[in-house]
Amino acid sequence: MDSTSLADLWDRVFGTQPAPESWLVAVAAAAALLSVVPRPVWRVSRNAITIAHEGGHGLIALVTGRRLDGIRLHSDTSGLTVSRGRPTGPGMILTAAAGYTAPPLLGLGGAWLLSAHHITLLLWLATALLLAMLVMIRNAYGALTVIVTGAAFLLISWLTGPAVQSAFAYTAVWFLLLGGVRPAFELQSKRRYGGAGDSDADQLGRLTRVPPVLWLFLFHTVSLCSLIGGGRWLLGW
Repeated sequence: MDSTSLADLWDRVFGTQPAPESWLVAVAAAAALLSVVPRPVWRVSRNAITIAHEGGHGLIALVTGRRLDGIRLHSDTSGLTVSRGRPTGPGMILTAAAGYTAPPLLGLGGAWLLSAHHITLLLWLATALLLAMLVMIRNAYGALTVIVTGAAFLLISWLTGPAVQSAFAYTAVWFLLLGGVRPAFELQSKRRYGGAGDSDADQLGRLTRVPPVLWLFLFHTVSLCSLIGGGRWLLGW
C-alpha cells in the first residue's frame, strides 16, 4: 500500500462525515426503540447488549491486571466472563461493576463520536473491539454472534456511503443507550421475586458489604444518565 492509499485510508477513518438530517436521527431512535421494547424482538436483540455487557467485564478485568480466561455467550442471552486474580479488592469490584454499566457507557461514547461527526471512526472502533473480544470467546454460539455483529459493522463501514453509515451508526448507538436501560429493570424485577441471587449486584454486595439494592441504583443511574446525555448529543441539543 503506497503513501497515497494510506493517506486516503487515514482520511476515510479519522476524517469527519456530513451530519445526518434530523429526520434520520429520529428514525434511527425509533428503530432502536422498536428493537428494545417488544419482548419477542428483545429476546433476539438483547444478544448485542450481552456482547457489550460481557465485553465490559473482560475489558476491565484486563485493565485492572486480572487474567482473562474467556468469555461465553449463550442463546438465552446470558453470558459468563471468567477471570483470575484476587477474589476481592478494587480490581474484582470494578470488573463486577462493569457489566451493566458497559452498554450505556459505550452508547454515551458513541454519541460523543457521532456528535463530532466521526461516523466511520465509530464503526471501525466497534469492529476492532469486537475482533479483540472474539479472541477470548470460548463457545461456538458466542463466536457466531460476535462474528456476525463485527461483520455487519465492517461491511457497512467499508462498502456503503455516508447516508447508510449514518443510519446504521445512529441506530446502533441509540440501541446501546436504550437497550442499556432495560437490563437493570429486568434484574430489579427478578430480585423482587427472589431470582438472580448470584447477579452482578449481589456479587458486588458480597464484595463490598454495600447492599445490592444500592448497586442496582448505580446501574439505573448510569444507564439513565447516559441515555439523557447521549440522547442530547445525538439530537444536537
